[in-house]
Amino acid sequence: MLILGPDAVDASLTYKGLIETLREAFKAGAVQPVRHHHHVERPDGAANTLLLMPAWTDLQAAGRSAGGHIGIKIVTVAPDNGKLSKPAVMGNYLLLDAATGEPQAMIDGQKLTVWRTACASALAADYLARPDAAVHLICGAGALSPHLAKAHRAVRPLRRVLLWNRTAAHAAAVAEALQADGIDAQAVDDLDAAQAQADVISCATLSSVPLVKGALLKPGTHVDLVGAFTPTMRESDDEAIRRARVYVDTRAGATKEAGDIVLALQSGALTEGDIRGDLFDLTRGKAAGRNLDSEITLFKSVGAALEDLAAGIAVYRAQQG
Repeated sequence: MLILGPDAVDASLTYKGLIETLREAFKAGAVQPVRHHHHVERPDGAANTLLLMPAWTDLQAAGRSAGGHIGIKIVTVAPDNGKLSKPAVMGNYLLLDAATGEPQAMIDGQKLTVWRTACASALAADYLARPDAAVHLICGAGALSPHLAKAHRAVRPLRRVLLWNRTAAHAAAVAEALQADGIDAQAVDDLDAAQAQADVISCATLSSVPLVKGALLKPGTHVDLVGAFTPTMRESDDEAIRRARVYVDTRAGATKEAGDIVLALQSGALTEGDIRGDLFDLTRGKAAGRNLDSEITLFKSVGAALEDLAAGIAVYRAQQG
């Protein structure tokens, strides 16, 4: 069994390559049981979350008897880790041979997650963002933020990145790192003013209060929500949902786990029929993406085990040569 750390993941993937891998994965489909979602109570801090996300190649649908894979991601989310200067999200990905059950690889789950999450968002943006989108606002300065900037630049001609974070120094550090990679990036203090400038807004936070305000969105904006992974968390307000054409990564996941969708359904700002499509629909041509330059579009992602499986297989195959 291969043990593949974060450097091996980085060496195995490219943004354009993984975006296309995910496009083909959503077209083909996979078996995705409902993820296990457990709260781990702690006496001296915020509760942690344990996520178990299994998926396997749908060999029967593909007409094959061998050659597939089983994967499971084991993830913990510890909100208090920031106080310890550690990432909130940690995990590993176990890849198995589907025919024999033999372990093939243990892959760094944190690195795999940021790659697949950013590239899934960029895949959605390829259908939903304006072709001439130039300004990208990223809310949140965690490990995912530079990947969101680079993945979206693989599908749109984004010339400028604005970064906002509750801790301004973290936004400044990410902006500096992006600048070192040749990207025009700057930290901003005024989130409302930045929203009014942005063509694409990505939110990757653990917020329980709306950060993206519908009243501030200019026509043609694409909103990309990838944080807020429980029914009580949200990064957008009801007005943003009302004004937008709404899409999700998977209907089953988003309508049960994504607070931006669940809370909007509860308030009446959204109905299930208002959800225009998911990534299965978009990649298979069953749902139309952006129709007009003036439309506001919104994509909500809570993560799909299919994405981890596709990315894990891509890393494993790259390391196999």
